[in-house]
Amino acid sequence: MLEQAFSDVYSKFKLHFYQKVFARFQDREASLTTVETFCMEIIQALNKPTINEFASFVQISPPNAAYKVNSLIKKGYLKKVRSSSDRREYHLVITKKYEDYYNISYNYLSTVMNRIQERFSPAEVQKMGEMLTIISEELMPEVPLRLPHAGQLASEQGKG
Repeated sequence: MLEQAFSDVYSKFKLHFYQKVFARFQDREASLTTVETFCMEIIQALNKPTINEFASFVQISPPNAAYKVNSLIKKGYLKKVRSSSDRREYHLVITKKYEDYYNISYNYLSTVMNRIQERFSPAEVQKMGEMLTIISEELMPEVPLRLPHAGQLASEQGKG
């Protein structure tokens, strides 16, 4: 029962995102290919990776990753920002254009989160948050998410 319920929730989030993406294709607003959409989702989840970190995560060569990144930069969805700690290194940062594109998915997440807070008690919501944190941090070690370093990222946000 738990496995099916989790699968259903995960599928509903994916399907909602795909519905909205295809609606944009119909309106000729979307300019990202399917692979580019996946790349952007990964880059956003990795939280400002370098090209090499992105390449390593998706298990492709750095030149192949650089090609994909440059295409996304040309389309205006991504920019390279010089690292404040190592001036030889650049981090991949999503742009406002992608944030607007991504909001088709994130807005639904916010809607569902609001519904959860309305439906469940504060204690249940807190317990759910604790459980999701444990799932993310302890039970899914194969998929690391790099957490932001507040000072470094704040200084990098202003550049580029």
